[in-house]
Amino acid sequence: MDSLITAAARALAAGDPLGALNRVALRDDAPALALRGIAMAQLGDLVRAKALLRRAARAFGPKEPVPRARCVVAEADVALASRDLGWPAKALEAARATLEEHGDRVNAAYARYLEVRRLLLIGRIDEAERTLAALDPSPFPPALKTAHALVVAGMAMRRLRTKAARAALARAERAARRAGIPALTAEVESAVLVLNTPAARLIARGKERPLRLAEVEALLASDAFVVDACRHVVRASRTTVSLARRPVLFALARALGEAWPGDVARDTLVARAFGSTRADESHRARLRVEVGRLRVMLRTLANVSATKRGFALMPRRAREVVVLAQPVDEEHAPVLAILADGESWSSSGLALALGTSQRSVQRALDSLAATGKVQSFGRARARRWTTPPVAGFTTTLLLPAPVPIH
Repeated sequence: MDSLITAAARALAAGDPLGALNRVALRDDAPALALRGIAMAQLGDLVRAKALLRRAARAFGPKEPVPRARCVVAEADVALASRDLGWPAKALEAARATLEEHGDRVNAAYARYLEVRRLLLIGRIDEAERTLAALDPSPFPPALKTAHALVVAGMAMRRLRTKAARAALARAERAARRAGIPALTAEVESAVLVLNTPAARLIARGKERPLRLAEVEALLASDAFVVDACRHVVRASRTTVSLARRPVLFALARALGEAWPGDVARDTLVARAFGSTRADESHRARLRVEVGRLRVMLRTLANVSATKRGFALMPRRAREVVVLAQPVDEEHAPVLAILADGESWSSSGLALALGTSQRSVQRALDSLAATGKVQSFGRARARRWTTPPVAGFTTTLLLPAPVPIH
């Protein structure tokens, strides 16, 4: 490898993409194309980076499997940064196997971290944990140790284990300082801010207030009866009842939880559950049926009692009933929750992360765009969607599994 390629590679490793480009910007050989692609990725031009890395992989060809595999890993990194979650995981797995076979353990480990980060983004946390368990970060350089600690912290946040998340972020801070890469330090600082940013709202006795992640963790560990509108479940006494596939029942449970210890009028419940502004006898009959189903679902945790004007929630053991809600009530809140990370997402990536169809996501995006809540750039398969980060809260941490949207 010639001196310019070596110098450019060292500049990239130190987080200096402009220094790398100064050395290889006018060259079109395979190593220079690969380094230019990585440099453009560090500068934020992901479209150009992807094109350069593909050209580099073709230029290396099958006779140079290790450099070619490194290009595949770098392209997967670019795809992840651009939230293109549909990139072929098998290609990354094959590249990782090639790197391991030829003794390039650092780049093979980085490929594994990319796999884990993708699994986290699409809500497959158990699989992500199993994949990460195969990695021992102790022999890795500081930059890779930082990546490992950030992934561990991300998992802990999704699991609502804030102490473990803070410990992992402390390790990430130390490793990032040793690495001396400003972009890496900024990534760690951004992750630390998430723990101190409100992640949900608490609604109780007619009042509401924001909650940070540690407060959410404490609430779910308490003896309170919690109607969790972030995950569409009801929790009490360490028992969880999922209503994620029963939207009408959950709407009733949330309305009753918000009104506790009072009751809710029948017409109000009809409006909340069925979206009808006028309640006729057929609506009231349907309401009785759905309340009966809710009683059955919650029978071990609470009773739903009839009152003169409607219904009231009566927990069996809990002394307090609260509703845990997303920071913003919005019909398409799950889409906004994903976009709140400030990255540019494809509609296919959003569909994977939310566990729903791309058409449903596109309808939600069109609706949000009509009200100015999201914006897009690019066309066709290169189209990406963004939204300005909403100051003061984070939403993605309470969406650990695919959440269906309508």
